[in-house]
Amino acid sequence: MVNSRAFLFALFAAAAAALLLVVILNGVSRVIFLSTLFFLLGFAAALLWRRRSMNSSRARVFVGETSFSVDGLGSELLSTTLNEMREGLLVIDTDMRIVASNRAAQDLFSNVDKAINNRRMTEITRNPAIYDAFLDGVRGTERAGVKVETHGPERKIFDLRVVPLSAHGKITGAVGVFFDVTRLERLELIRQEFLSNVSHELRTPLTSIVALSETLEAGAVDEPDNNRRFLSIIQKNAARMHRLIDDILELSAIEAGNVKLNPEPVRLRLLVEDVANTLSAMATSRNVTIQNLVPTESEVFGDPHRLTQMLTNLMDNAIKFNRDGGSVVIRFSDSDGYRISVADTGEGIPSHHLDRLFERFYRVDRARSRELGGTGLGLAIVKHLARTHGGEVTVVSHFGEGTEFTIDLPRQEFASGAGTNDS
Repeated sequence: MVNSRAFLFALFAAAAAALLLVVILNGVSRVIFLSTLFFLLGFAAALLWRRRSMNSSRARVFVGETSFSVDGLGSELLSTTLNEMREGLLVIDTDMRIVASNRAAQDLFSNVDKAINNRRMTEITRNPAIYDAFLDGVRGTERAGVKVETHGPERKIFDLRVVPLSAHGKITGAVGVFFDVTRLERLELIRQEFLSNVSHELRTPLTSIVALSETLEAGAVDEPDNNRRFLSIIQKNAARMHRLIDDILELSAIEAGNVKLNPEPVRLRLLVEDVANTLSAMATSRNVTIQNLVPTESEVFGDPHRLTQMLTNLMDNAIKFNRDGGSVVIRFSDSDGYRISVADTGEGIPSHHLDRLFERFYRVDRARSRELGGTGLGLAIVKHLARTHGGEVTVVSHFGEGTEFTIDLPRQEFASGAGTNDS
């Protein structure tokens, strides 16, 4: 603006000097001079018009419902970028009034009936963490790592960062960005629970092994009535730890997508018979019968090793948690994809446990599961292996009647020689 005024003043002074010369000059000199003057005036007018056009081309960028002036032609790109950000953006003035917000921020405060722009912070939230962070921002203090939780239809967790805004050395407001860390927090909680469960599962057999080893060392090794019993218990707990570590490594590999399937046509009845033969000793000891009702010619397309692993886990559980004189029934149908079911006649599972049954280390009866040698990871492995095949596993249980697990696999064949890493 100052440059434009100076330019106009210089142009006016030049015009005054030119008029004076016109009065003094005459004849041909006057004509030449006037021609030159009009040319220069036209050139100056063109420069002035260009400058005004450039100033008037300042674009308006709309962030939410508020617009800002931005130089250049990238206003539409900037506006779209701000409104399509996953992070919520709030800009406030020194009166703690919202002057701009993007779409994500408006969704964050969806509990507010009206638009959030031009409203004070206290009108849109009662969360002290948010208010204090923005208050520090307008006071000139940068805030980072502020944890904010919302309790709407879906609980979300945000990491809030607030930075002061200043112009000519004076604080004019603050800008805050809400980073959605809900998924990261959930993964961290799962990791902590996993480490806690692993530590607990390993501590119990380790404590038993250490205690019995010290007892044997103290002289019990020379007692025929106790030494073999103690060694048997040590061996049992060592085997339990070995199974637990194997299951942890197996589950980690599956979840990481490091398990490659080798699908091929599999005669399901023969595969079920092999698993039943492997578990026959356990079934006999618990007086449980295994009924293979899979049709003789039934075929599925999948990885035979992984199918065996899934059926072994399900049939093993069906035998362990069955009642005396009970039965385990394996059925198959292919009317809508491949459906393999394993049903038992045990006590059943209370309905409030079913939603969490496939979680790692989740047990309905922890004491009984450990007594029977379970690691708490078998059903989680079955779930991930079924998904790796592109299918799913479900459970239906009636308390006091029994439980039925069903593996649903897609009918379509895998691409030749291709594995899958979907976990």
